[in-house]
Amino acid sequence: MLRVKSINSFYESVQILKNISFKINTGEIVALVGGNGAGKTATLKTISGLIHPRSGSIHFCDENITDVHSYRIVEKGLILVPEGRKLFPSLTVFENLDLGAYTPKARDAKTSNLESVFQMFPVLRERISQLAGSLSGGEQQMLSIARGLMSSPKLLMLDEPSVGIAPILVKEIFGKIEGLNKTGTTIFLVEQNVRQSLALADRAYVLENGRLTLEGTGKELLENDHVITTYLGL
Repeated sequence: MLRVKSINSFYESVQILKNISFKINTGEIVALVGGNGAGKTATLKTISGLIHPRSGSIHFCDENITDVHSYRIVEKGLILVPEGRKLFPSLTVFENLDLGAYTPKARDAKTSNLESVFQMFPVLRERISQLAGSLSGGEQQMLSIARGLMSSPKLLMLDEPSVGIAPILVKEIFGKIEGLNKTGTTIFLVEQNVRQSLALADRAYVLENGRLTLEGTGKELLENDHVITTYLGL
């Protein structure tokens, strides 16, 4: 579904991604893990068209999207749920969800998508008229994911969905991600929570200082000595 080949990306004059290549197959959960400043968010921004790489290529569903505008990429079904949720706090839960369904395809599926996200996140139905800014951290994260789902994604990219929420809700969020994948949505999970990400992922990559240093199944990386000592604190 997604193939990233030899990407080099910069923030102005500073190189952030250094010749990275990876793929995501249809139906997978693929995790990208690494520490702060490794380049995880830059990877997502590059795929999403928010940063255009200096070199390399990105193909989504066999189409070259390397230099395509971000809103066109969304229309193709590649959706990013950003770090920090990026909700509209002064708008209601419903209004935030409605903004997720702005492409023509998503508008056509708005009613069915809305029912689907309410089934997945029942608390959002209860809070439908509540301002997004008044929700708890976990509820805001659920709303952020649900807004992404309103865009009818083929591939849903999640940037640090566990940040800033209580541990008990982290488990719930990861459970929702797993359930979403089982319904047919391909997931690209970018996380600092290495243990839970690798436990959930079919395959995973480790990003360090802008370079991919390891890859394998989630289970293989959980048992990798470097991952254990560097990221699991064992």
